[in-house]
Amino acid sequence: MGLVDSEVFACIDCEMTGLDLENDRVIEVACALFKGEEVIETFDTLIDPGIPIPDASIKIHNITDLMVKGKPKIEEVIPQIASMVGKRIVVGHGIEGDIKILKASANRAGIPFIIGDRMIDTFRLSRLYGDSPTNSLNQLRQHFNIEAEGAHRALGDVIVNIQVFRFLAKKYKTTADLFHVLSKPILLKAMPLGKYKGRPFNELPLNFLQWAVRQQFDEDLLYSIKMELNKRRSSSTFNQSSNPFHNL
Repeated sequence: MGLVDSEVFACIDCEMTGLDLENDRVIEVACALFKGEEVIETFDTLIDPGIPIPDASIKIHNITDLMVKGKPKIEEVIPQIASMVGKRIVVGHGIEGDIKILKASANRAGIPFIIGDRMIDTFRLSRLYGDSPTNSLNQLRQHFNIEAEGAHRALGDVIVNIQVFRFLAKKYKTTADLFHVLSKPILLKAMPLGKYKGRPFNELPLNFLQWAVRQQFDEDLLYSIKMELNKRRSSSTFNQSSNPFHNL
């Protein structure tokens, strides 16, 4: 019996009007409970955000103002999501972001959103896996030959995410093993974003690394940048100490 067969997990995904946690709003949310190969229960609904949906967002998920008109408000849906998830482990691609979105929505509405605090981020898990060209959910779907379920729509992404999790979790025997490896920073092989995207860290200019280490990047990226800087400092110190003329 594998890790995914050991208990019932929850998977969550939200679609938004944009990326701003304070000013943008949820327009779709989906949740599924699953164990092993079985999806036990699903819930998804469009949400009336109370604000216009920007054209840039519509191009991504194809959700229009007309589609969300008359749909539930987020405060009507949050209690149902919380009840469904309970204290289960929550899986998702960048799941902390989805949970922050739901908690911010609950706070604005003055209602609680109380679930367990154990989360498995398949985005970070894919970094540990390391064999996919990129770590986007769609790229992982293609890498593992998973059938498309409606990209950038909440329930479709949830169903794909569950299958991606099954592949990524195969090498771990227990959830404790998985949480242990995710508790530590992950050393990345290459720069995942920006003008040097895809380049190994040892090929990046020193001035770029010195700038990047001061940015608000995620824990894994900052750790990888710091490790590369430490390597270069160590190499420089070694070269100086091994050169009998370096103090002259």
